[in-house]
Amino acid sequence: MDTRISQIKLRISRLRDALRNADAHAILVPSADPHLSEYLPERWQGREWLSGFTGSMATLVVTRDQAMLFADSRYWTQAERELEGSGISLFKIPTGAATHHVNWLAETLQPGQTLVVDGQVLGLAMAQLLRQALTPRQIRINTGLDLLDATWDGRPGLPDAKVYEHQAPHATVSRADKLAQVRAAMTQHGATHHLISSVDDVAWLFNLRGSDVTYNPVFVGHALLTADGAELFVQDGKIDAALSARLAADGVQVRPYANAPVALAQVPATATVLIDPRRVTLGLREALPAAVRVVEAINPSTLLKSRKNAAEAQFVREAMEQDGAAMCAFYAWFEAALARGEPLDELKVDEHLSAERAKRPGFVGLSFSTIAGFNANGALPHYRALPELFSEIKGDGLLLIDSGGQYLGGTTDITRVWPIGQVSDAQRRDYTLVLKGTIALSRTVFPRGTLSPMLDAIARAPLWAHGLDYGHGTGHGVGYFMNVHEGPQSISKAVPDANMAMEPGMITSIEPGLYRPKQWGVRIENLVLNVQHETPENGQFGEMLAFETLTLCPIDTRCVMVSLLSDEELAWLNDYHAEVRRRLSPLVSGDALAWLTTRTEPLTR
Repeated sequence: MDTRISQIKLRISRLRDALRNADAHAILVPSADPHLSEYLPERWQGREWLSGFTGSMATLVVTRDQAMLFADSRYWTQAERELEGSGISLFKIPTGAATHHVNWLAETLQPGQTLVVDGQVLGLAMAQLLRQALTPRQIRINTGLDLLDATWDGRPGLPDAKVYEHQAPHATVSRADKLAQVRAAMTQHGATHHLISSVDDVAWLFNLRGSDVTYNPVFVGHALLTADGAELFVQDGKIDAALSARLAADGVQVRPYANAPVALAQVPATATVLIDPRRVTLGLREALPAAVRVVEAINPSTLLKSRKNAAEAQFVREAMEQDGAAMCAFYAWFEAALARGEPLDELKVDEHLSAERAKRPGFVGLSFSTIAGFNANGALPHYRALPELFSEIKGDGLLLIDSGGQYLGGTTDITRVWPIGQVSDAQRRDYTLVLKGTIALSRTVFPRGTLSPMLDAIARAPLWAHGLDYGHGTGHGVGYFMNVHEGPQSISKAVPDANMAMEPGMITSIEPGLYRPKQWGVRIENLVLNVQHETPENGQFGEMLAFETLTLCPIDTRCVMVSLLSDEELAWLNDYHAEVRRRLSPLVSGDALAWLTTRTEPLTR
């Protein structure tokens, strides 16, 4: 038997022993940490350790006689491969936000049985859903146990990487000013205290960065704000004395990470505490005294950091130029190597593209693991080539590359698809329909305050017209030298709420796709900035916004079926390429400049 699968079966068996010892009947293992992060430090990667599924998002449920992994369409093929032989079944859910595991638990468990889920990593909103579904069926929920500790020998400890400052000029707003903005919002909510657990909000608020999570420049920490002070809870040794002194000058006291629940328990009974139920765990919520009044609302910092100011937007533009120059150098090398007949594979794409980015000013690291998928691998939206599993790039087909970088002045995320050898008419048709979706949304003008999910159908319409669709969202918010996935806006099929309103300064991806399982995949992604748009009506019908395309890299026209493009779409594409050439030409030379010039030639009928 495969050694890896044997280990998975052994771990699940030990987990079931722990369940029986706890007199419990099922355990819920979410992809979560005490900060409800998307990407997790190793200590909280229990779902991956138990199941062997390496995708970034899924939920594992284990009962005494069943094991079920709930994953959305981005991961179905990957999950089927990684779960094979493990005894864990795949439950296919439509989106990452779906809560089918809650209904499954309600239908599977019997009255009087007990579900275990670690309250320290269980989101408050999810806890409420579980209680609504299970309590009426007399199913108990035990949130006081962490059975991973009883199962996981050698479980990693807390990350200990140093925390550092994001400094001027790239940090364009001072820590004191950010604290003042958040406190003003606290006042509007009538709050005397504010608990912040989401690591990107904490990093943004204090102008700090770290490396506790791969690809995201954040660190593990909580914060508790009052009207005139703040406590920052981080692991000992992560903040040196000099930085601690600068924080203290702004009224921020550094405390041990483990002291957060203690500090919450000491909040005065007369206090009013602002918490975000989507960004705080049940465990921390329950640490507050029962008499405390709690106001539930989105973190003010989540809204504030989503709206980049003019100085930040300019730094992002400069980061995009450097990122685009790196890609020109890479693609020039790649196409020359391909023409010479050198052996190429998906791993070399990652290696050489990352090396080119590393040469650019302000580069800090990648913003996520590079997706380089040739033909069938490109049909897996979250594919990653590994040393034990990758494809050579040879013959005919499509190569999809989704990659990005972290720069001191911004975060990038771009997807392009390149022809290898001969491209079929079917592939060109798919490519062009996806491109039409990218262009359609990129050209859209919309009222300020439009809820972002309402824009999703615009990118899908060209595909829908041909009976086609894709399973992932069209666009996610992007941070400023921060997480590559940032809320609150989401151009997707998500159920909209008021916090998803599109505002000036937000950066979002536009990335429609089309995937032919076991054949090829197409996705064309740019990042865009919400900017004010003047109309002939001069605002009589309200303020209008449009998208400024930030990403700078040619869209390969060799794959375009020109007959499917309207005159307006063709003009948009040629105008975009003219801007790419204008902005990137001063930053590249030699083969990279020649490649850029060739790939930005106007496309004609």
